[in-house]
Amino acid sequence: MAIHIQHIQGGDIAAWLPQLAALRIRVFREYPYLYEGTEAYERKYLQTYVESDTSIAVLALDDGKVVGASTGLALRDEDQAFVRPFRNAGIEVDAVFYCAESVLLPEYRGRGIYQHFFAGREEQARSLPGIRLMAFCAVQRPDTHPRRPVDYLPLDAVWRKFGYTRQEGLRTDFSWQDLDEESASPKPMVFYTKPL
Repeated sequence: MAIHIQHIQGGDIAAWLPQLAALRIRVFREYPYLYEGTEAYERKYLQTYVESDTSIAVLALDDGKVVGASTGLALRDEDQAFVRPFRNAGIEVDAVFYCAESVLLPEYRGRGIYQHFFAGREEQARSLPGIRLMAFCAVQRPDTHPRRPVDYLPLDAVWRKFGYTRQEGLRTDFSWQDLDEESASPKPMVFYTKPL
């Protein structure tokens, strides 16, 4: 099957919200996120990308259906939980492009689609004046987590391949409800960065 990669920006992302929300909920149920998502929350979260004139959604489409997606926007337009660590570290917030999720259905993994996600977001970042640093964050789970699959491999090696380095000094907490939780709780997140 031929996968089509499409770049959508700003307000045009609105038309894709239902598919993006459903995809995020489905993929983020997997370890390490274990996310008990709702469509209402997803639509609210993704609205940030609709309202930003710096945002991009890189979509992987199979016969018009979203099977993968990656989003990003200027860090200044993101939630303060993601902005604060950079400000506290003395890093100029206006110089950072934040890469949010990269989600891809399992049956489409291993086909080179991930490289389009990184390339599309970096292309968008380069089109914005003053952006000099790419960044994203990932949840940190203990190696002893009861839901950790026996064959689980962290994605650090993949991220290094694309030029991103783990920054131990840049951390935040972000709250969501795990599959086995009754309500949301803060999860530790660490950032990875790449100079443009």
